[in-house]
Amino acid sequence: MEMQPHEILHQPPVSSNEVHNDDVSDNREAEQKQDVSREEVLQTLRVIASTGKFWHDWDKLKSMLSFQLKQVLSEYPEAKLTSEQQYASLGESYIELVNKLDEALTCFIDGPPFTLQRLCEILLDAKGIYPNLSKLALALEKNLLVTSTLTICTDPYPQATAKVLGDQEKTNEKENPQPDTAQNVTAQNGVEPQVPDKDEVMTEADVGDDMTIDMETFEGDKSSETNSEPNASNL
Repeated sequence: MEMQPHEILHQPPVSSNEVHNDDVSDNREAEQKQDVSREEVLQTLRVIASTGKFWHDWDKLKSMLSFQLKQVLSEYPEAKLTSEQQYASLGESYIELVNKLDEALTCFIDGPPFTLQRLCEILLDAKGIYPNLSKLALALEKNLLVTSTLTICTDPYPQATAKVLGDQEKTNEKENPQPDTAQNVTAQNGVEPQVPDKDEVMTEADVGDDMTIDMETFEGDKSSETNSEPNASNL
């Protein structure tokens, strides 16, 4: 059944909020289609932001960046404004802005732009760096309007390397415990070491000194008695 012209005119217009809801639904569908979770996306971007290198296939990494880009843009209040308000604030509609930035990202074929590290830094903390969407859009556009690209890194992936080192350290600690010195001596000899007490050493020294003094006194008394005997005979 064909619709009459007047019936077409009475079709309700699509509001910007409905368009935004459709875009959010598209983002959710895109997330479901991805082979990785959002947490893995964020972790991947953190590694790139800290190292300036990338290890993933560019097509897969590109889909991660595209997903995070749309997710970040949708979190700004400008995304929920009416079309008129968006044009007044951004100079274009929200949908036009998202498509423009996403196309600028996906146009890189051979590899990511050499500004990849900065892009990841922005996408990880967009609101903390740029309080409004217009400034964020300018920063993203500036970092995407380049021609030089990066090549995939062949070094070991940082997280994997750290995990292997952490497992090795735990294994070494279990195999080679480090007891203190006293425990080592006890374990080797089976007998706890006897350390002389300082007070006992001092007491023995004092006793030796007292015995020496007493002997000297005894010899002196004996000598006096010997000397006194002739004097008594003379009398």
